[in-house]
Amino acid sequence: MTLALGVLVSGSGSNLEAILEAIARRELDAEVRLVVSNKRGAFALERAARRDVPTAFVDHEAFPTREAFDADVVSRLRGRGVEAVVLAGFMRIVTPVLLEAFPDRVVNIHPALLPAFPGVHGPRQALEYGVKVAGCTVHMVDAGVDTGPIVAQAAVPVLAGDTEASLAARILREEHRILPRALAWLARGELVVERGAGRPRVRVPAS
Repeated sequence: MTLALGVLVSGSGSNLEAILEAIARRELDAEVRLVVSNKRGAFALERAARRDVPTAFVDHEAFPTREAFDADVVSRLRGRGVEAVVLAGFMRIVTPVLLEAFPDRVVNIHPALLPAFPGVHGPRQALEYGVKVAGCTVHMVDAGVDTGPIVAQAAVPVLAGDTEASLAARILREEHRILPRALAWLARGELVVERGAGRPRVRVPAS
């Protein structure tokens, strides 16, 4: 059955575009039911509108708490029949209000090889630390900051002379590749969150 997705964005929406292109190529059996941005001018909203995908701007500053903001977003997502949520460049920490509405169905893409360099500015942190390999991670979202179970990762070399922008661009190309693939696993029911002793883990199909 086609997976009904909600995508939360704050910026340009290139990962949203990658998702929509994967759907158009029939590599991902999903439908984006709603794109929500907390930034009125986010280019992601224009990307969605070009493809006739419903959009909503929800101003986080209009709510007294993060929980109240998330409750409004959850209501909108449920109103569109959304089954799973993708954080695609969404610059807000989500709360249990959203996580409990979509248990084990909230996915994030992060521009670093977690658990290294969580939070913002992953490429900048990689350069400042002097690592030779950087990359990106798809993970399930939990109550921490970029601490949820890892679904997929891709590595890129850090080149001599790299700037934050050049490294981020190289990482972004890999984000566009692995995020739709991870969502395709989710759509096919092939992602399994295993809980037992220790940290939760995600079981994925063999590559």
